[in-house]
Amino acid sequence: MADGTTADVSLREARSVLRACRLCPRCCGADRLSGQKGFCGAGDAPRVFRRGPHHGEEPPLSGTRGSGTVFFSRCTLACLYCQNFPWSQEGRGADWPPGRLAETLRELRRAGCHNWNMVSPTPWLPWIVEALEAAKRDGPGLPVVYNTSGFERPQVLRALAGTVDVYLTDLRYARAASAAEGSGFGGYAETAREALRVMWAQAGPLRTDADGIATGGTICRLLVLPNRADEAVANLEWIAATVGTELAVSVMAQYVPAHRAAATPSWERPVTREEYGRVCDAAERLGFDNGWIQDFGRRTPDELVGYRMREDT
Repeated sequence: MADGTTADVSLREARSVLRACRLCPRCCGADRLSGQKGFCGAGDAPRVFRRGPHHGEEPPLSGTRGSGTVFFSRCTLACLYCQNFPWSQEGRGADWPPGRLAETLRELRRAGCHNWNMVSPTPWLPWIVEALEAAKRDGPGLPVVYNTSGFERPQVLRALAGTVDVYLTDLRYARAASAAEGSGFGGYAETAREALRVMWAQAGPLRTDADGIATGGTICRLLVLPNRADEAVANLEWIAATVGTELAVSVMAQYVPAHRAAATPSWERPVTREEYGRVCDAAERLGFDNGWIQDFGRRTPDELVGYRMREDT
């Protein structure tokens, strides 16, 4: 895939894309169809850890019947505090045969879910696009939620025009040192900010139906990190100046020192009330009034995740 303004390979053709994988900003070029694996470790068949109605997303996504979520294994980042590391980094889950992803989307539709929510989709985009098209051929399409860390290539996002309805993205760091230590890529801030600009240009502000359920638009999550509240404030300031305060933001207090963070200095503690308050105050000061502020006390894994899903093994 070239570095032009549009993708030069269709995401509907897995075989051609995966001969030299450049789906994420690492552009590792691994020939996944010949058994090579790049940074994320993804192979030549989609791997899924969980799927089912999820009630722990932002209110316009979860609604009353849940978000139809598919948690894909593997991730293009390596966050030292990742609560999902058993499948995002260790790769737990099951490889799905052709057709199973499309059938899962049909099951989620029959279950009454409000949307199709693809979590960490980037390594598996060719199969996802094909499955979405197949599911739409024999029933009504649901709004498609692209649930991402924000570590995305603009070229790939542009190729998703007409496929994705709601972008649910992250903006985690403002400094290269934090991004390199926390997630293994020093250029995250610049990459995620440019990705957010593309998402906003493509999807625009959050739109909901008469029941308050999202039908399209962009939501940006800001997870406040210990000793790095100033970076969340800097990102809010950047959003206000560059994208605008019409963007729906979700300010989150749920950081816990999971995975390797518990043994890593400056990452080994939860966020303090004072740190979180600084970010919330900044959101108010800058004029963000479309979004959500998470309750400070929501910290345990059960409260944060609350999955009602099945694990695929």
